[in-house]
Order: sequence, then structure tokens, then C-alpha cells
Amino acid sequence: MGEFLKGGDLKTRRYGTRDDADTTMERAEARLGETGYHLVVNNCEHFATWCCTGRSLSKQVRGAGSLTAHGAVAGTTVAATTGVVGAMGAVGGLSGAGIMSGLATAGGFAGGGAAIGPAMIGLGPAVVSVGITQVALRDDETLPQDERKARRDGRAASLVGAGASTLGGVAAISAAGTTGLSAAGIASGLATIGGFVGGGMAAGTVAVVAAPAVVGAGLGAGVFMLSRHLRRTDHRTDSSIEPSATTEGAESD
Repeated sequence: MGEFLKGGDLKTRRYGTRDDADTTMERAEARLGETGYHLVVNNCEHFATWCCTGRSLSKQVRGAGSLTAHGAVAGTTVAATTGVVGAMGAVGGLSGAGIMSGLATAGGFAGGGAAIGPAMIGLGPAVVSVGITQVALRDDETLPQDERKARRDGRAASLVGAGASTLGGVAAISAAGTTGLSAAGIASGLATIGGFVGGGMAAGTVAVVAAPAVVGAGLGAGVFMLSRHLRRTDHRTDSSIEPSATTEGAESD
């Protein structure tokens, strides 16, 4: 091992459940001489995970794919919102009357008015964003318990973040407006919110519509990383106190 490391650090990946050493070695030796390496679909992590569990997976590739997908959702939402709002209303375009007409039409699908229009338009991107997070952080029995629990925390945070941001958008419009959720209040509220990002009513509408998707993704990822860090810190502390003990009987290095 010392010769292999050549002065480098040894780090091991912990598993929740995995196959025995003989099976692992048989799989590894069966692919000696293989030359089909691919960064995305057949990298070293795919190979090592397959040897240990029989499943060809790469957490790094999943993470990169999730970030790319979330970025695409956010970008598409920002780009498409103004067009959708402008096209939905009885008054076309992105004038104040056009935006209010579009939001009223969107809100009408849920039996409401312009106040819940941004929430209705943002529902689709929010659902897609939360879905991406749920897939990226899905449970996997081959992972150690602290990782699985951190993923569970991230999935829950994503749902809570998207839902709270949807309700918060309506509250923000009301709070920023001059007269609550009247037509004039909604218009002034969206204009005020848009002013924070250097725009007007259209920018405010985009911000409120995109918020649930962005917050759901960001909160899910943030809570997952924080939870994983805290649980790993607890694991290391427990191990340093009792070197011979393991936190989970099913875990192995």
C-alpha cells in the first residue's frame, strides 16, 4: 500500500451494504485489460462501485448532471416567463396592463386572480426542479447510513423550500405593494420587487415565478451538504473515541 500511495493520502469510501471481498475481486479481475473508459458513463468510480456492489454508479457524474439540469430549468424559466405572461393575457405584450392580464389568466386556472398568477406559472418549473433533486438525492442502500439520512434531509428540504417560496412570493407581492393584493397593489408590488434586480414589473414577475424552483434546488442541496458534513463529523468523533467500534454494523470500508 505504501508503494502504491507514493506518499499520498489514503481515503476509503464507506458502503452501507456491499458484496464480499471475493466477489469484488472476481469482478475486478474479470475486467483486466478493458479499455472502454469514459468520463461520463464508465469512469473509475463506476468501476469501483460496480466491483463492490454490482451496480455501475458515479455520484460525481450524478452531481454534475443535477447541477446542469437545475441550471437549465432556471435559465429556461427566466427566458420563458415573460413570453408566457405576455401571451396569456387578453391584453398582449409586457405593458403593465399586459402583465396583469396574463397573471389574471394564469391565476384563473386555480380559481384565483392575478395575485396567484406567478405561483401558477412557476408551478411547472418548481415541480421539475424538485423532481431533479429527488432523483439526484434518491435513497441508495449501498451508501452508509449518514449519507442516506443526509439525502433524506435534502429531499425534504427541497419540497419545503419550493412550497414555502411559492407562498412567500404571494406574501412578498402583497408586502411590497402599496395596497395589498388589489390590482394596483399587485402591480406596484411586482414593480418594487423588480426594482431590486434592476427592472420593472416584468423583472419582478420573473423573480417571483423562478423563486420556487431556485429555492427548492438550493435549499435541498444546501441542507444535504450541511447534514452530511455534520453527520460525518459525528461519525469521526465517535470513531476517535472508540476506535474499535463501528457506527453501523452493515458498513464496511
